[in-house]
Amino acid sequence: MKNLIPLLSPQTVAVIGASTKRGSIGNRIFSNILLSGYTGVVYPVNPNAKSVLGVKAYPSVLEIPDEIDLGIIIVPAAIVKDVLIECGKKGVKSVIIISAGFREIGEKGALLEKEVKEIAQEYNIPLLGPNCFGIINASPKIRLNTTFGRVMPHFGNISFLTQSGAVGATALELSSVYEVGFSLFVSFGNKADVNENDLLRYLKEDEETKVILLYLEDLTSPKEFLEITRDITTNYKKPILAIKAGRTEAGQKAASSHTGALAGSDEIYNAFLEQCGILRVDKIEDLFNYAKAFAYQPLPKGRRVGIITNAGGIGVMAADAAALKGLEVPEFTKDTKEKLKKILPPQVNISNPLDVIGDADEERYIQSLKAILQDENIDAVVANWTPSIMAETRSIAKRISEIALHYNKPIFASLLTLENPKEIIEILWEAKVPYYSFPEEGCDALSLMVKFKEWTERKLTEIKNFEDVEKEKVEEILAKYKDKKFILEPDGYEILKAYNIPVMPYFMVNSLEECIEKAKILNYPVVIKVVSFDVLHKTEVGGIFVDIENEEELKEKYQVLINNMKEKNFKIEGILCQKMAEEGLETIIGAKKDKVFGNVIMFGMGGIYVEVFKDVTFRVCPIRELSAYHMIKETKGYQILKGARKGKVYSIDKIAEVLMRLSQLVCEYNNFLEIDINPFIVYEKNKGGYACDARFILC
Repeated sequence: MKNLIPLLSPQTVAVIGASTKRGSIGNRIFSNILLSGYTGVVYPVNPNAKSVLGVKAYPSVLEIPDEIDLGIIIVPAAIVKDVLIECGKKGVKSVIIISAGFREIGEKGALLEKEVKEIAQEYNIPLLGPNCFGIINASPKIRLNTTFGRVMPHFGNISFLTQSGAVGATALELSSVYEVGFSLFVSFGNKADVNENDLLRYLKEDEETKVILLYLEDLTSPKEFLEITRDITTNYKKPILAIKAGRTEAGQKAASSHTGALAGSDEIYNAFLEQCGILRVDKIEDLFNYAKAFAYQPLPKGRRVGIITNAGGIGVMAADAAALKGLEVPEFTKDTKEKLKKILPPQVNISNPLDVIGDADEERYIQSLKAILQDENIDAVVANWTPSIMAETRSIAKRISEIALHYNKPIFASLLTLENPKEIIEILWEAKVPYYSFPEEGCDALSLMVKFKEWTERKLTEIKNFEDVEKEKVEEILAKYKDKKFILEPDGYEILKAYNIPVMPYFMVNSLEECIEKAKILNYPVVIKVVSFDVLHKTEVGGIFVDIENEEELKEKYQVLINNMKEKNFKIEGILCQKMAEEGLETIIGAKKDKVFGNVIMFGMGGIYVEVFKDVTFRVCPIRELSAYHMIKETKGYQILKGARKGKVYSIDKIAEVLMRLSQLVCEYNNFLEIDINPFIVYEKNKGGYACDARFILC
């Protein structure tokens, strides 16, 4: 584990490339350190200047008389290696390379970055960057700003890690607008050495960090990232809000199976972040909108929200937004209604959302808000106010701030005004009440807080390891397919059976006579399918016939199938005769080897419409028991599975078991590029289910 204390909380800093040229990066960074109240000692290094901003300059880091915790390198890329070697000889304990011109410019830059990384490793120097924006430690103990930006944020309990310097600079500007304070800000650039996992380990233990914000473009080690973030969100109960850039992948093609076609990189990232307990958002503004609630408001005890307004339409909008986000808008208790009757005019309809009507003054509004906050049916409040001649918005904001401190319930203020909103924000922030321009934003923030609260309280389960599997059988089958692109369906079924995944009964036959004999054993109706290395998608070439009711029909369809294959010169390995499944619910279960995350598992509603409706969910393997059930619950089809409108309740437990068994299979054997079980037909509760078609694509 890297020691990042000298990097993030240094006592001495050398700015190598500090410049006397006004407006240059070297001048701006040295100025920011000097003028932001840094509590340590800073040394400018410039061989061509006697001083920088009145501070004595040194021609080389080697000539600085003090020990150096942090060296900041701002020199042309071509000489970064030489400077880094000097830092190594000096014993500098950590380095930030601001300079660009490395991996981001192509192969030549990548080679230079590799050399720089090797030098840092040789001297055991934690290296941040290159091509980064720097760090800010806003703690009063440090007050260090090594960026070349314009903003030194207030101290707060939010830490921001960003891969992009430009995004970081924007975030710092927004922090002043949103009145959000940081404990740490880190732009880590190209991640030649120090990466997001190292920084997250540091923040996990950092007492000044309560909320973590992330901007990511890629992950260094997803498995390590998962372990660290689950620990942070589960055991340390620190929320992580993240933007993952690159939501689309132009030109992505994966037509070899349903699983491949459905498993886009963004869908898998979504699933992965869910497994980490990370709350994904879309925009930088969202990071701040939600972070300010997490940072200072208590987590709600539940999802029941009380809404107050002085304008009916706003209350309706807020109620709609709450419902759409999965929040509840319950009735007030009888006791609360009695209190409100004494406060409000008789024409007011006392319900949730509560409209105190347009002639409400400050006192009526605040007394009503108190009553709602005291209601045992309410876990959080969205307080709305529209401009009114009856009371100034700033007065409403001041009173909300005063009473907020007396209740351990989150309050989200949506005070709609063009009358100096910055002043309103500042007044509310005195009591750490977050301000939102519109009530929908407050509901969004509350729904994320509820989601995180439920994550921290979830039942913890382990990765289930099934011991009733026949690994030797799988190994024997795989040995036969060393030079093949996919596994024939009967052998695919045998692999599933080896892992105790139920398969609809079948026989492999080589003649019509044998097929007739086996069909009698299976008991009509049956299905016949071609088994051929020339055929992956049987439906497209007339290689499958279903629901064959009798021997006469079997003879006819068998011959048609054989003729279809002969017309196309496909070599037939055999014919699969399989029991036709009884009517049940078609689902799809699959697995895919992803280039970033490794093995990924999928569940959804199956059949021929799976790629049309795309009602599927993903998880990165191995999956825990609870994850298997969550996968099922996240689909729209879950409502059918659990018996919507007094319908059948299906064997959800069997689906979860199959998901876990398939996860174990792909984790124990690295041979599978894609596995597609479509359909896996599931029956009523306790009656299980069967794989009725299986496709195995090999790496």
